[in-house]
Amino acid sequence: MQRIAVPVSVDRWITSTFAKGKTPPFSFVYDGVESQTFIRKWRHSIVKNESEQGVASYTVSYLDRTTGLKVDCHVKGFQEFGAVEWVLNFTNTGVENTPQITQVKSVDYSVLSVASGDYQVLHALGSNHNRADFQPQLTAITQEQPLSMSPVSGRSSDTSAFPFFNVISPDNKGFVVAIGWTGTWYADLTIPAAKNFNLAAGMKRMDLHLYPGETIRTPLVAMLFWQGEDYMMGNNAFRRFVLKHHTHKPTEEYASYTPICGGLDWGDPAPCNEYGCLTEEYAVALIKRYKMFGLQPEVIWLDAGWYEGAGGPNGVWWNSVGSWVVDKERFPRGLKPLSDAAHGIGAKFMVWFEPERVFDGSRLVKEHPEWLLKIGAGNNLLDLGNKEALTWLCKYIGDFIEENGIDYYRQDFNMPIDGYWASYDEPNRIGMKEIRHIEGLYAYWDYLLERFPNMMIDNCASGGRRIDLETTSRSIPLWRTDYQYGEVNGYQCHTYALNFFLPLHGTGTYNMDNYGIRSSMSSATVCNWEFTSQRVTIPGMQSAMQQIKELRPYYLEDYYPLTGL
Repeated sequence: MQRIAVPVSVDRWITSTFAKGKTPPFSFVYDGVESQTFIRKWRHSIVKNESEQGVASYTVSYLDRTTGLKVDCHVKGFQEFGAVEWVLNFTNTGVENTPQITQVKSVDYSVLSVASGDYQVLHALGSNHNRADFQPQLTAITQEQPLSMSPVSGRSSDTSAFPFFNVISPDNKGFVVAIGWTGTWYADLTIPAAKNFNLAAGMKRMDLHLYPGETIRTPLVAMLFWQGEDYMMGNNAFRRFVLKHHTHKPTEEYASYTPICGGLDWGDPAPCNEYGCLTEEYAVALIKRYKMFGLQPEVIWLDAGWYEGAGGPNGVWWNSVGSWVVDKERFPRGLKPLSDAAHGIGAKFMVWFEPERVFDGSRLVKEHPEWLLKIGAGNNLLDLGNKEALTWLCKYIGDFIEENGIDYYRQDFNMPIDGYWASYDEPNRIGMKEIRHIEGLYAYWDYLLERFPNMMIDNCASGGRRIDLETTSRSIPLWRTDYQYGEVNGYQCHTYALNFFLPLHGTGTYNMDNYGIRSSMSSATVCNWEFTSQRVTIPGMQSAMQQIKELRPYYLEDYYPLTGL
């Protein structure tokens, strides 16, 4: 058991913690036996990989000669931040199915404090479209009162838990923990004995065997060590760590990691919904109006409702997903005229998609039912663990983006997902559908970012219900919550809360008054002004945008909350 300390050398921390003959800081149960009892007897190897300056990278492997199960731990250390992270791969190198692999703890890490007293954990709620979204909490952990965290419904920051937290020891040291898993993770924080602390985290549902040649991955876990009298030293170091090592940076130079976005006069007259009554001519006119009014958004934002089945007063955006074909009645030339107009005023063009949710009656239901997981009427799940479906999605959406001149990609996800995975898991293969789907999601986003190196991905899932270290590494939540649009006191709460861990996130603004504008401000802002209404003024919009541009850089700096939890 180690004492909590910022590593003097992350290289030495890795090579000593994962050394031959030592029990590594992860665990699992194999064929009913806990790994701590046998892992030191497995064949061990450690290989240093090439990496960028200041980053140590190793692959540590453990092989069971009897069954052929191999565990590869891909671990990195970040010297500047005193941080380490790793992800596990389990591979069956044998010729028969492995025994059951259960209770996988991607991290099983125990530390010892010098001083007596309670450990505390700064953690947070997830998103549930209310004012308390991401509400931070400071909880004391004792032997009698451990803390267990896990999100609901299969989305990584849904309602009950947020996969970022800071462990604070009684001797003014600690470590910030981040979990990268866009499904159902868990974290158990316990005090096994006085002065001792244990962190165990991983994927919640896993009880499976592997076929010969089969490989799976587990959640990514990062720990950033800190020391000092104020735990915000750890939180601020983590914010800087995220900016440097877990933020996708397009290859071209642009204004900010998180842009100022301009909507297209969101909210058509009832019963129209979202952008279901938008037309090419109207959209282009609204884009030109930005320039006419002396406004300069960095991104023009087209949200849900541009596809077939969603158009007109009788169309509904949410029950027509799965037919990713432009509504030719409203956009006879596709979306290219809109992207051309956006580029004409010096802005990027971003479009909304929701590829994983496929509604009954859509094209994918009719043409490829074998790609879908179904557990009742209405929503179906596009199985990203199906290689044929994943290959189609990558090419189809990639080609669509290219043909329509789309610069930035917005992905939403408005359904609980865990029930679909559970319904389709094979006997003795619990968790496999979730693993393959999450692996497929990462592969899809990585494909888009490789094909379009200047792209930004906006991560939305009914607001901010899919925020974790893996999605943060590839995307930014430009719309962090579906909480009541325009209720700015709630926006203040969300900004206050998320800034403890993440520097990059945004929300919408509908207001002209200074209080409303500044309450909506974050490192990113979506301007949803009604250009056709007298409730806004041109000078007011110009002033708001100028304030946003002037103050935006400060949101990327260290965070010092002025009120307690």
